[in-house]
Amino acid sequence: MPADEQPIPSVWTRPRRRERPALSREQIVAEAVQLLDTEGIEDLSMRRLGGRLDAGATSLYRHVANKDELIELVVDEVYGEIEVPSADDPAGWRASVTVCADSLRAMILRHPWIASLLGEVGLSYLGPNVMRLNDRMLALFEAADFPLDEADKAISTVSAYVIGTAISEAAWLTMVSRSGETEQGWSERLRPAVEEAAQDYPRLRETFTGSAGQDLHRRREENFHYGLERILDGFHVHHGREEQPREP
Repeated sequence: MPADEQPIPSVWTRPRRRERPALSREQIVAEAVQLLDTEGIEDLSMRRLGGRLDAGATSLYRHVANKDELIELVVDEVYGEIEVPSADDPAGWRASVTVCADSLRAMILRHPWIASLLGEVGLSYLGPNVMRLNDRMLALFEAADFPLDEADKAISTVSAYVIGTAISEAAWLTMVSRSGETEQGWSERLRPAVEEAAQDYPRLRETFTGSAGQDLHRRREENFHYGLERILDGFHVHHGREEQPREP
């Protein structure tokens, strides 16, 4: 078979073994997610994972050909945690999209290691959870009379915003966690350095001064929803224009 006709290597593009080994794919993926949650991406290896499962690496290779395939599986696994409401109420599409966006953000903050994997996920978008997520989100927009191609673009826009924002949040929270302090405590200890760095920048200085003492968790929530609402406002306005009858 010519090289350009060879199937693209992915856990989703090759047949799954029919045998029933003692160690299941589901057990491997669940343990891999726990390892990543507790120890981070740096410590993920087939050997280390096998040790946590009291199994040799050979047992793992019955289910995944390599670490890249394992990553495809864990990414799809955590995407299965994302909530997408049903499309029963077309008028409530904004609320439904907001629920989904909140759930995607919460998943990333719950599993901050995914931030470093989103650019290395191979064909994880072929996984059943990712496929189900995208199909149900399409249904939300389609039920609100968005054309399917526009619904697809809307999903990409929302996802890009949520992922970009949540990755930044996850990086901040990871740094805070490593400090051993609370988010509020770490921010207050950092404040003198921030204010000194902003001395020559009056607008930034005013912004930092005005935010002193704020609840940082609440501020992150408000900032996230501000951006999301402006995106949804744009969809609403554009979609409304598309629905207007054209003058002859």
